[in-house]
Amino acid sequence: MDVLDHPHALLEATQTTPEQVLNLFDRLEAVDLDFMTGRWRGSELAIGHPLDGFLKASNWYGKEFIDPETVHPILVLDPQGHPIKVAPNHQVILWALKFPELKNLALQPLLTGLSALMQTEKSQARLRMMDYRGKVSATMIYDYLPINDVFRKVDDNTVLGVMDFKTIPQPFFFVLRRDR
Repeated sequence: MDVLDHPHALLEATQTTPEQVLNLFDRLEAVDLDFMTGRWRGSELAIGHPLDGFLKASNWYGKEFIDPETVHPILVLDPQGHPIKVAPNHQVILWALKFPELKNLALQPLLTGLSALMQTEKSQARLRMMDYRGKVSATMIYDYLPINDVFRKVDDNTVLGVMDFKTIPQPFFFVLRRDR
C-alpha cells in the first residue's frame, strides 16, 4: 500500500517509526503561509521520540497563525477546557527530556497550572517559507527557542508537522487539523 494513498492511516497509527513518517513527510506537498492562517488543533505522533506524550500531558490544544508576523505556537486547554496562548519555555522542554515522569497524565493538573503562569497574548513565533529536506514550505520559527516547525499538506484541513530542534537530532512529529 502506498503511504500517499492512505496518509491518514499512518497519522492515526498508535505507534509508527520515524522512517515511516519521514517517508510520508518527504512525499507530501508543501504549503504556503496563507494556507496556515487560522487556529489548528494538534496531536502527537508516537515514534519513540523523547518528547512523546509530553504535549498530551501538558493539555496541548494546538497552534494559531494570525499572519506571518503573529503566531501563537502553543495553545493549551485551561481547567475549563478553553484554549489559552502560552509562551514557550526552553527550560520546560529540557525538563520534559530529562524527567520522563512529566509525561504522566496524572501530572496534567500541575502542568496546566504551570501553563496558566506562562499565559500570554504576545506573539511568540513567525512564519516563513524555508527549505527543509528539499522542499520550500511554510515554517514556524520560534522567537526565543532553537526550534523550527515545518509543515506539509495532508489534505485541505490537515498538515503533518515536524519539529526541528537544534539540540535534538531526532525529529518530533505532530498533526494539525484546522479548527472550524
